[in-house]
Amino acid sequence: MQSSESSTLFAGSIPQFYAQYLVPILFEPYVADLASRVADKRPIRVLELAAGTGVLTRQLARTLPQDVTIVATDLSQPMLDQAAATGSVRPVEWCQADAQLLPFPDEAFDVVVCQFGVMFFPDKVRAFTEARRVLRPHGQLIFNVWDRIEENEFSKTVLQAVRPLLREDQVPFLTRIPHGYHDRSVIQDDLVRSGFPRPTVTSVIARSCAEAVHLPAIALCQGPPMRSELEAQGPDALQTATKWASAAMVARFGTGAVEGQLQALIILAESV
Repeated sequence: MQSSESSTLFAGSIPQFYAQYLVPILFEPYVADLASRVADKRPIRVLELAAGTGVLTRQLARTLPQDVTIVATDLSQPMLDQAAATGSVRPVEWCQADAQLLPFPDEAFDVVVCQFGVMFFPDKVRAFTEARRVLRPHGQLIFNVWDRIEENEFSKTVLQAVRPLLREDQVPFLTRIPHGYHDRSVIQDDLVRSGFPRPTVTSVIARSCAEAVHLPAIALCQGPPMRSELEAQGPDALQTATKWASAAMVARFGTGAVEGQLQALIILAESV
């Protein structure tokens, strides 16, 4: 997450909740794909933006050769603390940093990578410009973002269930931010304005698995910052939302272990 407000939201017990619920359901299905794309570039130094609790960082540490330097950053120090406490198979440099104002010299990295973090950058052009600045010539910016919420079954089901609890005059957080940066022409235009001349955007479908049908409801309703959005509607709204979302999940997927479609966009851009 990359704003002062979101950094505050990812404090306290949130990093542990995030790692326990959100990471397995939403993020783990894409880590191997993104790490393999980084490995294909044969980098010497890799910078990760918005690393969160380190699910991609750990995959990079497993996938990349031992002599490759991995620097993992996030705006939220509590999230980085959780990532460092979980650890990785080899040393990683953990560094608190704002993607919009990176504390690194020009041309310091071969690859800049970000998993599902770009949507939260308040000024995406500025963040992309910073990524280009720290990349060496012909370096690679590789990141993914969520596609339309309609293409992501768990998120769509949960949001439809809890929508009556949210303000009618406001676009819900889930569609406004996590699923709000999916227009390919907008993404490509932002990158071109940042100095990346020929970015490519393609879709990647994955499957999300949960051991119990209620887990996606808990993850999406009680995870940050949708939790804050629900709690603002009244003292019982969070509990009611989780109950409604769980019921909707059962109606859509049945009981027991469940699977749902995820769809993301993968973006590749080369510095010049």
